[in-house]
Amino acid sequence: MESQKTITDLNGEVPDVKLPDIPDHTVKITDFGAVGDGRTDNSKAFRQAIEACVKAGGGRVIIPPGLWLTGPLLLTSRLELHTEAGATVLFSRRFEDYPLIASNFEGKPWIRCQSPLDAEGQEHIAITGMGVFDGGGDAWRPVKQWKMTGMQWDRLVRSGGVVGDTDGVWYPTKAAMEGAGCVEELTQKGKWTPADLLPYRDYLRPNLLSFRRCSRILLDGPTFQNSAAWNLHPWASEHVTIRNVNVRNPWYAQNGDGLDIDSCRYALVEGCTFDVGDDAICLKSGKDEAGRSLGIPSEYITIRNCTVYHGHGGFVIGSEMSGGVRHVKISDCTFMGTDIGLRFKSTRGRGGIVENIIIERIRMTDIAGEAISFNLFYEGLEGSGTASEISFPVSVETPIFRNILIKDVDCVGADKAFLVNGLAEMPLEGVKVQNYNAVSRQGVVCHNAKRLSLEDVSLFTSEGPLVKLHQCQEVEIVRLGGSGGKNENRMLEVSGAHSASIKCSDPLTASTHRVVSAASDVGRHQVELS
Repeated sequence: MESQKTITDLNGEVPDVKLPDIPDHTVKITDFGAVGDGRTDNSKAFRQAIEACVKAGGGRVIIPPGLWLTGPLLLTSRLELHTEAGATVLFSRRFEDYPLIASNFEGKPWIRCQSPLDAEGQEHIAITGMGVFDGGGDAWRPVKQWKMTGMQWDRLVRSGGVVGDTDGVWYPTKAAMEGAGCVEELTQKGKWTPADLLPYRDYLRPNLLSFRRCSRILLDGPTFQNSAAWNLHPWASEHVTIRNVNVRNPWYAQNGDGLDIDSCRYALVEGCTFDVGDDAICLKSGKDEAGRSLGIPSEYITIRNCTVYHGHGGFVIGSEMSGGVRHVKISDCTFMGTDIGLRFKSTRGRGGIVENIIIERIRMTDIAGEAISFNLFYEGLEGSGTASEISFPVSVETPIFRNILIKDVDCVGADKAFLVNGLAEMPLEGVKVQNYNAVSRQGVVCHNAKRLSLEDVSLFTSEGPLVKLHQCQEVEIVRLGGSGGKNENRMLEVSGAHSASIKCSDPLTASTHRVVSAASDVGRHQVELS
């Protein structure tokens, strides 16, 4: 397979994203006795088919139409799993089929159940075709009562499992319910082995796909669905291509992320659809000290022509970004009904630098929260009011977000068009929003931003001023258009004693909507309208 060239960083061309090279050798799982009736355990047949390819120096394992029940699959170098149309791989719902292994989850090394699609230290791996990989995740996942209708909840409770006494959460087993507390207590003691975690295996849910320290990965065509936790998780890997895949989890799925590209470099994601229970397309690079020590950024990543139907965020960076995220381009994507559209999140303690990000030609509808969000208080106090005034000493634990271009974006329906909750000691810096049209309840609401540029932005809001700035410096607003809600004529509102160098020029709003207000704590001549 040939490599593919892509442009991702702010300066031009980056190295090719290399595709896997799979030898011309083919076997079918039916050659090894597999039966596609949805009841027969085909773990041995899959294993033997993969071993046959290993002995041949690599090759292609064909999965024909049928319902193929199996335990977790350990993928090897120069191997392609190819699903023909009509093929569905059903992964076992028996917890005992999933051994505990050293892995990585939510930004830290940890012991987890082996993933249904698992590989470590391999190269030239492909999963292709038009089939489906179903992780059997509903057998593993806890479910919050408030996310279900009364009829759905009653049916779930009658199916078995246990309900927590205080949290209103259904768990598949008592071990799954008690796992979090027991595992935390065990690890705090300092002396434990993986065997000590076996009683809580039910709690240590696997991602559907986990590829760790692998190279030249291709996912092309299949549907990946119903994961116990995250769906797709390439970690510390290089040359990752994901195209034409469908990624699905129920909207209520706990930790039901779609794709988490974690500490990877040289990646291309294109032509994919996501409908999931948590963040859809997410870039990560480790959490806190573990991520900083690993020190592998996610970089040189292109995402284009993707659609997200449900997710906590359409495109997301964070909150685990301690190793850094840089040189990223996302373009020509559509988000419909996500909680947040473009989502950047972190918190004090993470550290890491997110920089050199280009986002263009994004379309959004019916966004429940913010269309564009930068929240640096993800695990702390809300970044507004008194919380945004508190400045902490800058250290390696201070997250930095800078040099981000967002252009040619349209959104119809959101709570806020653009939100920034930055840190007082490290404001969001060097963000340019260009040619952005939004219909939302509120417009731009920024706390602690520096070198912010809003150019050719049209905002149609039902509440508040079009742009509201607090403790922001070096802000340039050029050709701001749109209109506010009933009896609202303020184009710009500025507050905060540290606000400075706010310039608004060539407004395109009606003359009745060009009022600029500055709070009494804003210095004289710090806000200019021309």
